[in-house]
Amino acid sequence: MLDADTYSSLSALDITREVNAGQLSAVEVAAAALELAEQRGPRYGAFTCLAPDHGMADARRTDARIAAGERLSLAGVPCPIKDLNQVAGLPWEAGSAALRGNRASVDDPIVGWFADAGTSMMGKTATPEFGLPCYTEPDTGAPAVTPWDPTRSAGGSSGGAAAAVAAGIVPIAHGSDGGGSIRIPASACGLVGLKVSRGLISSGNRPPGPGLGIDGVLTRTVRDTALALDVLAGPRPGDTYWAPAASGGYLTACERAPERLRIGLLTAPVIAADAEVHPACLDAASRAATLLEGLGHEILECPVPFPDSQWQAFASVWAVGALSIPLPPEAEAALTPLTRWLRESGRTSTALEYAQALAAIQLLTLQVAEVWADYDIVLTPTLAQPPAPTGSLRDDADPAADFAAQTRFTPWTSIYNLTGRPAISLPLHTTRVDGPDSPELPIGVMLGGKFGAESTLLGLAAALEQVAPWGRPNLG
Repeated sequence: MLDADTYSSLSALDITREVNAGQLSAVEVAAAALELAEQRGPRYGAFTCLAPDHGMADARRTDARIAAGERLSLAGVPCPIKDLNQVAGLPWEAGSAALRGNRASVDDPIVGWFADAGTSMMGKTATPEFGLPCYTEPDTGAPAVTPWDPTRSAGGSSGGAAAAVAAGIVPIAHGSDGGGSIRIPASACGLVGLKVSRGLISSGNRPPGPGLGIDGVLTRTVRDTALALDVLAGPRPGDTYWAPAASGGYLTACERAPERLRIGLLTAPVIAADAEVHPACLDAASRAATLLEGLGHEILECPVPFPDSQWQAFASVWAVGALSIPLPPEAEAALTPLTRWLRESGRTSTALEYAQALAAIQLLTLQVAEVWADYDIVLTPTLAQPPAPTGSLRDDADPAADFAAQTRFTPWTSIYNLTGRPAISLPLHTTRVDGPDSPELPIGVMLGGKFGAESTLLGLAAALEQVAPWGRPNLG
């Protein structure tokens, strides 16, 4: 019997090695994960539903494959799926009361990709309505909160996934990122969160649209992120474009610390010039810069790549994206005020304005490439503030103010969705914002790279993890 403390101390890489070697069974790993999910999941708003039958069936299948001589990339690793994606037979509400009671009839492709690699799918994780806000406070259930301080949000939109990983329930969890939705909760929950280059992970059966969103994972270690990326990266049948995967794999890249890099340090807000940056977030970026200098890299001042007025193209495309969610007219009343406001904003956009917004994003991508051409990496805080108190960003009475508050909270993350570049959030700093007796809170820093630079980012992140290993929350 695998006890909870031993299980929670294992990384995905540890579990994979042990299960492949026959030292652990996938069934006992899945049983430990499900026990913790029942105990801790409700405390942190991590799951919309658990799927013990599904998880145990996956685990038995993995054990049978191992017994038959297979070696699997994620053998026996518990990995829940974010509730924006379908898992056949399980509830699929996407955080929306308008879809309450809905069940999926098919698996989204990514469910199969994880299953083929040997994971055990043991539940669906919480997300805000259709993944639109950067906090996870759905009308369908409890808010997702950070295990570091349950009075504060886990971030969003992969908030439930982040809460599950930070609470030690699972070593990795599926997430997705359309404007920061992996990196934001990674910062709030003290985790590693990588948004990869556009096209490196297939969109599966979903139309790629403007290319803002992409799948990924949240993990506690850089190597677990790389391990999952080795499974997910690469084109799938029907993809019309893709980014080339690294030769040799991403886990191998973690063993190669990059040679001297030119790293631009940027702490001025980009998409919300009036955003106030908390001293702890500035301290986190400064500490990261010192660590990087100690690793032999050159730190330079980095300019804001465009005026924040140019970011409005993102807001327009985001609103049209909300409008494009297929909902019957009678469902509109059940939506959150923010979603209704975004959909109404989308309705006011003409076809010409939408086309111009897409063109503006393409031009902005070129502009960022030119302004940042001399930097191998750009270093920023991940967020402008520590994890937000639950309810402090959501404003049902004024959804426009809600959206504006979100932009001030996240003034750097969406740059990488607009440009298709990769970026990783690392939990290199902690602070106590309310005095010495207040809970310790994680503060993420973000490293952004050039298109296709995942190997460089992961090698650099692994080197930082080695010289400044991060801790985990005190779960009491």
